[in-house]
Amino acid sequence: MKIVASLLPLIVSTFCLVIANSLDNSAFSQQITRSLAADSGVKSACREKNLETLTNELLRDLPGYANRASQRARRRKRSSDTYSYMVLAGRPEFQPLPLNPAGDDLGEQKSSTTGVEQVFFTTLERQYIDRKAIELEEFHWLFLTKTQNGWQLVMMLTQTGSLANKQPPTPPRDSSNGTVAQGIKAWLRDCQAERVRGTVRN
Repeated sequence: MKIVASLLPLIVSTFCLVIANSLDNSAFSQQITRSLAADSGVKSACREKNLETLTNELLRDLPGYANRASQRARRRKRSSDTYSYMVLAGRPEFQPLPLNPAGDDLGEQKSSTTGVEQVFFTTLERQYIDRKAIELEEFHWLFLTKTQNGWQLVMMLTQTGSLANKQPPTPPRDSSNGTVAQGIKAWLRDCQAERVRGTVRN
């Protein structure tokens, strides 16, 4: 299953500008450096998974992880007027996009140097506003890196579209600290600790 083709020009033109800036940011490099420096020297079955296997297992479990993160956020805010519930996660794509709009090899060189992998996937969510349900489709651009401590989320960008009114999706936003990203981070921690289905201790 492919990401909607009409979204790709918008993704390339807008997302790539954000990522190019992020890759140039020293904090980006420092984040990965700190992860590498924290090497525990212990390999897990999760770390040894290739990107496609890891992603398929992640998306299988993501609705539960994201919904728990959403529930925790609602409890902190003590508000239930508006909240989202993830129904499905799927349609993974692994073909990377160039990380700069000029289309030269600089973005690929940066991605190779930092060891960052790109994954595209789609989620179907129901958002409840004043007890009324609205179905939303979200398109995510996820950046992962494999360190000595396992796979880690670097950043994530998201667009949201409504299935009801067929309107174009929203502009890309940094969703690295959103509930979906929180669910991904929690799953990666559990995978590294071999607490998820399909991860077998060696």
